[in-house]
Amino acid sequence: MVEEKNNVSEPKPSRLRTYMRRLGRVIKWVVIIGFMGALFAGGAAAGYVASIVKSEPVRSRSMIEQEVDKNAITGFAYFNDGSPIGQLRTEEDRRPVTFREIPQLVINAVIAIEDNHFYEHKGVDLSGTLRAIKQKALHESVQTGGSTLTQQLARRVFLNLDRTDDRKVKEILLSLRLERFLSKQQIITAYLNKVPFGNGSSGYNVFGIKAAAKGIFNENDLNELNVAQAAYLAGLPQLPSSYSAYNGKGEFNESGFKRAINRQHLVLSRMLEENKINQAQYDEAMAFDIKKSLAPRTVKAYNTYPYLMMETERQAAQALMSVTNPGQAANASADAKTKDDNDLLKEAEQQLRTGGYMVYTTIDKSIYKSMRQIAENKDNFSSTSKTKGDEQAAAILIQHKTGAILGMMEGRDFQKEQMNYATQMVRQPGSAMKPIAAYLPALDSGLVQPGSIVDDAPIILKDGSNGYHIPKNANNRYQGLVTARYALNQSLNTIALKLFNEKVGISKAWDFAKKLGITTLEPSDNNAQTGVLGGLAHGVTVEELTNAYGSIPNGGVFNDAYMIEKIVDSQGNIVYKHQPNPVQAFTPQTAYLMTDMLRTAVSEGTGRLVKRNFDQAGKIPIAGKTGTTQSYTDVWFEGFTPDVTLGVWVGYKQPVNKLETKAQKERARRLWAQIMNEVTAKDPDLFQTDSFKRPDGIVTRTASAYGSDIYNSKYPPKNSENGVTRAKYITYQGVNYIPRDGTPDDMLNERTVSKREKPISELIKELQQAFTVMRRHNSLSYYLPQDADKAAPTQIDPRKDDGADPSAPSNVSVSYSDGKAMISFSPSGNSDVVGYRLYRSTDGGSFQRLGKVVMADGSKVFSDSPGGGSSSYYVTAVDVGGHESGPSSQASAAPVAPPVDPENPAVPGEGNGTTAQPTEIPTAPGQPQAKAAGSAVALQWSAGKPADAITGYKVYYSESGAEPFTNIGSTASTSFQYKAGSKPKGWFRITSMNALGESAPSGAVRP
Repeated sequence: MVEEKNNVSEPKPSRLRTYMRRLGRVIKWVVIIGFMGALFAGGAAAGYVASIVKSEPVRSRSMIEQEVDKNAITGFAYFNDGSPIGQLRTEEDRRPVTFREIPQLVINAVIAIEDNHFYEHKGVDLSGTLRAIKQKALHESVQTGGSTLTQQLARRVFLNLDRTDDRKVKEILLSLRLERFLSKQQIITAYLNKVPFGNGSSGYNVFGIKAAAKGIFNENDLNELNVAQAAYLAGLPQLPSSYSAYNGKGEFNESGFKRAINRQHLVLSRMLEENKINQAQYDEAMAFDIKKSLAPRTVKAYNTYPYLMMETERQAAQALMSVTNPGQAANASADAKTKDDNDLLKEAEQQLRTGGYMVYTTIDKSIYKSMRQIAENKDNFSSTSKTKGDEQAAAILIQHKTGAILGMMEGRDFQKEQMNYATQMVRQPGSAMKPIAAYLPALDSGLVQPGSIVDDAPIILKDGSNGYHIPKNANNRYQGLVTARYALNQSLNTIALKLFNEKVGISKAWDFAKKLGITTLEPSDNNAQTGVLGGLAHGVTVEELTNAYGSIPNGGVFNDAYMIEKIVDSQGNIVYKHQPNPVQAFTPQTAYLMTDMLRTAVSEGTGRLVKRNFDQAGKIPIAGKTGTTQSYTDVWFEGFTPDVTLGVWVGYKQPVNKLETKAQKERARRLWAQIMNEVTAKDPDLFQTDSFKRPDGIVTRTASAYGSDIYNSKYPPKNSENGVTRAKYITYQGVNYIPRDGTPDDMLNERTVSKREKPISELIKELQQAFTVMRRHNSLSYYLPQDADKAAPTQIDPRKDDGADPSAPSNVSVSYSDGKAMISFSPSGNSDVVGYRLYRSTDGGSFQRLGKVVMADGSKVFSDSPGGGSSSYYVTAVDVGGHESGPSSQASAAPVAPPVDPENPAVPGEGNGTTAQPTEIPTAPGQPQAKAAGSAVALQWSAGKPADAITGYKVYYSESGAEPFTNIGSTASTSFQYKAGSKPKGWFRITSMNALGESAPSGAVRP
């Protein structure tokens, strides 16, 4: 039975079941392979995405919020009255707003055209993206962007704007992350603050809805925008440069405006479709004349006040740097000293331009505009030179009581020259440095006072190339003993150099100048012997020199000049405020003495032109100092009132170019008066103080024959400063000496003479020694002061008595001319002879000493009027010990009757009018005087000696007092009338003439 069971066969499966089984296996593998393919594709896609974003950082919530909220904000500068100077230098105008400041109308317009599903999507709008792809593929005329507002914000904040596939992937991922961390309000606000809207009416690129409203429609309040304007603005961000109604200069752009209008119509249509506006609003907006509502063109601040904006940014950046990097603040400048300083300064400049700062300056708008108008008026300057360029000018006006800079003249034309000549240019100060580095420190230490007697005589300075250098005065002469006040009034170089080099000392002088804000000095300037006249390594700026002068009317208190009053950030916080730091640099007494000396420098000295041209000179007290460099490459005038200090410089850009005409040489003084005339007329309230206040401790003393003056009571005049004395002296080779005990009185002079610190005899020795090594120099007589013959003797007569009587003179002869006997002789051969005596015998009588003497170094001629009868003469020599020689040989001659003019016979007892024949050229006329008489000048002088046989006089004139002097007439009398034709000015001098020639000129005088 079992076997039978085992032999029973199983039934075979049907064909259908076999097919189904195979189909199932195929489907299974298809599914498996499909699943594996999907996994592979997904992995590949994931890998692709990962490769794109691998370099992108994973941004945290705080980082995203910080970057989104960060906005570059436009900064502005203001005058001291709060009125705007303009926008700080940038090509962009950015004015962020908060969500509350944005009206719903604007939001609706933007969402309607840019992202109508903004409030529904999570950062990416798939339907919008597909719609954009379709429109682009089918080249539809009306296209919308595929990117959401969130994507656009992500792109602008975190990515570059290049159109690449990689960027799109990053943009989508970033958008999803932004939507995760930010609210829709934050996103729409950030978007409207950051997107560009094209050019505004001033030509700036406007960024953000607020800047767009202001720049395009001149609306500060977004709530004032109507539907048409909101739609117009909403359409611009898609293609801002193409839709701009203005170009980069703020000029109307017709083609751009038309494209913007077409875009506006599309925005309005979308707003109507999205039910953001109704049909009536749509119709009204379409009918609105947008063109009429556009903002009028405005000029950029950099076109209106280019110099001022540049200077404001420069100084404001330094002020910001002083807050953020106080350690480096001292080094911050336009020319930063190190790379680190320069980098920090650049960072501060960038921060200033993008941080939305409001910079408040000290500049007075009215004053500044007046100074700019003067600078830009070509009639105020010489015409442009083909070789030199424009004559340049700079000026700065400071309220010295605070240090506030009220106005500037930075140059002539910003388009030609952008450098600020008032604050950045460094030039040689010329004589304008004398009060700062010579007179002020000397006054403050009691080394000199206004009435002190100082010696306008040469100072000999070492010179490496020429051995020695002997500086000259501008008037080309040395006047001798004068007062310190007079020396400053006339800007005598010698006195300033002696104070600078010998009294104060160069090092102390520069230390004093540094206390007054002079920062441009270099170590090499400690060797600059003429530094007080110029000759510095670099020089000074107009700002610093004017600032230093401001301490004088301010009672010796130095306030460092400043232009930035305060800086306020975009949140209204004051991040910088000027902190005054007044320094008592010198005493109020010194300040007053210096002020008074500079007051007379304007009324009586080199600054008189300023007083004549300043309209308020009789009402507003002024004081100041001129400055001129060698060859007139720079001219200055630094002047002040009790309330303000104004400094003016004129020259060419290249200091090798000279100011050559009279008008150019006067330019700084004339501009000073012109500026002050404008300022006093437009800002009279600025001038509240009617006098320079005299402090305690100032006394008036009569200190010398030169008159009385004011002194610091701590430093009253000493008897030794009297300057003159009565003395007996003997003159030898042009120098007055103390006579030796045995020298007879008839060989001596006695009169009032001048006492000087360095005797003329010593000066002569120094000059002669210098001449031995100098390559070029004038004659010794050129360097001798005009009062050398009046110098008090300080040394004993160098001639020594040899103990023996001198030998008698020889070759005595007599000649007659015009009834006078001329007795000539040859000198004694002894070196100790001091002079000669004349003896006469009449009609054979005894010889009598006539009381006439001729000095040993004088002419060897006596003159005598013997009267009637025959006369005989002899001459004796007298030595330093009083020994007299024996008589010379006698000489006599009968008088010769002069010829008689038959048409003009002589009157008995009066001679016949003929003139004696001179033996040498005459001496110069003495005691010249000049007095103004209306438009004429009356000149008078004393006649020469009778022996000079003067036949007439010549009168010479020089406008400046320097060579050349021009002959303007001659006269036989000792007076002359010069018709000036206008208010008399200039210098005069006179010469005497006789048959042998013309004398040396007298001293120069002026009315």
